[in-house]
Amino acid sequence: MEQLLYIHHYGDQHATKDVRTISDGGSNIHVHLIKRLEKKFIIIISTYAENFISKNYFSRSKRVKIIEHFTLSGLFKRNILFTEFALRCLYPGLKYLFFPGKFTYIVSQTDFLPDVLPALFIKLRRPRTIWVASYFLEAPKPWDKNSPYKGLRWLIGLSYWLLQRLSYLIIKSRADFVLVTSQPDVARFITGKRDQSKVLVAQGGVDVEPSKKYLRSGKVIPLNRRKYDAVFVGRFHYQKGVLELLDIWKRVCEGMPSVRLAMIGSGPLGGEVRQKIDKLKLQKNVDLLGYLSGNDKFEIFKQSKVVVHPATYDSGGMAAAEALAWGLPGVAFNLESLKTYYPRGVLKVKCFDNNEFAQVICRLLKYKNLYYRMSKQALDLINESWDWKVRSQQLINQLTKSG
Repeated sequence: MEQLLYIHHYGDQHATKDVRTISDGGSNIHVHLIKRLEKKFIIIISTYAENFISKNYFSRSKRVKIIEHFTLSGLFKRNILFTEFALRCLYPGLKYLFFPGKFTYIVSQTDFLPDVLPALFIKLRRPRTIWVASYFLEAPKPWDKNSPYKGLRWLIGLSYWLLQRLSYLIIKSRADFVLVTSQPDVARFITGKRDQSKVLVAQGGVDVEPSKKYLRSGKVIPLNRRKYDAVFVGRFHYQKGVLELLDIWKRVCEGMPSVRLAMIGSGPLGGEVRQKIDKLKLQKNVDLLGYLSGNDKFEIFKQSKVVVHPATYDSGGMAAAEALAWGLPGVAFNLESLKTYYPRGVLKVKCFDNNEFAQVICRLLKYKNLYYRMSKQALDLINESWDWKVRSQQLINQLTKSG
């Protein structure tokens, strides 16, 4: 049976050893692809030792082998990802330059250099190997007025953007296939050697069975008895607009003082989020629930009315899609990628207009006809277009047929 190498040398340390669901959209896409690719290939996952997602999902599979590599983050038991960036670029990347292996396909899971360089090295040594590269999220230009990297963070934003420029050039010139997450990103990877059929939109998906079962149960909690008026799901990161969300929620509270927001997730901005809640005096209006998965997260969806997705730049927002599957209409900024991701079920507002965002939330909460119309649109969109079983199999068919 043919072998496929999955490269994931870059990523946050998944320190929760019992993690069973993934909050990161890119990882979510690839986990579902691997589950179906292992029916056709022997899968070898080259990753870091603290990647518990790979261990917990695939360690028992007879057709998946996990190769773990040393990291300084693992040695010191804390995430020093940026400090050891050079190490991850060179090791184990150089190993694949000298010992490339005999793989039919190689898949680089992210567009970061620690994933891109090993794939490039293998491609240089064995040109007939088919390289499938992921390019899921365009870094914001650091000089853009809407960039989340302000002040002292500007240098971080500049470094991120410059490194991704290098990855982009390598992927565009050498990869056989490119996976993107929204239609607007397709054109940038079409070249004289790569036509549109080899730039594939891997939009992600949702496991719809739990929500379908609940919505058919006859035990759906009425709107007026739900605990939360809105829910946010995602990393506490500048990209996700978590600090902007608190400004938005403050405006909502001015007209509707008793509303409550549930925030599911964690991340580098956790401390700043807590400080801002105190500063805006939102302690009675915002509950920080931390990272939740599976049934714990589903219970919050059942108790919520609206999902808010205030991302300032994004490739799609799969976490919001999961909430839509439970009948929650959404509100988001009108980002280019979201126009194709959420043509229905999500009300879009002018980019970064916090006041309009708050007004739209209030309209959904006040006007039941609007609410139920958007709720139905959300359910129809997810059931018709976001089912993982259909999504992932379509993508695999495109890869193996064209390859």
